[in-house]
Amino acid sequence: MRLDDARVARLATVDENGQPHVVPVTFAARDDTIVIAVDHKPKSTRDLKRLRNIRANPQVSLLVDEYSEDWSRLWWIRVDGTARITESTEALAWLVGKYPQYQATPPAGPFILITVTRRSAWSSA
Repeated sequence: MRLDDARVARLATVDENGQPHVVPVTFAARDDTIVIAVDHKPKSTRDLKRLRNIRANPQVSLLVDEYSEDWSRLWWIRVDGTARITESTEALAWLVGKYPQYQATPPAGPFILITVTRRSAWSSA
């Protein structure tokens, strides 16, 4: 499995007090850049904890995994990197191309761009 093909990941951030925060996200990856959008799905606020955490500490991890009762099919990929928040829609096409749901209602942002600094992976295969 490749990172590009995965449909959902978990984004891990850390706040200014060192408290971890993990949320599921949709994403698109190209080379050493990953884009995540704050999209139109209902949220209690646009001032999301993940965004506040990135402003306080831009070091993040993204985890993609596959679980199966057949443990010979297990795998995971983790990328670590430096995140920045942008209003630029430069990578919006990556998300729209990957998720049909975004074709009718593209995310307005903001966007999280992660520059990958480290990759690690494991597979039982």
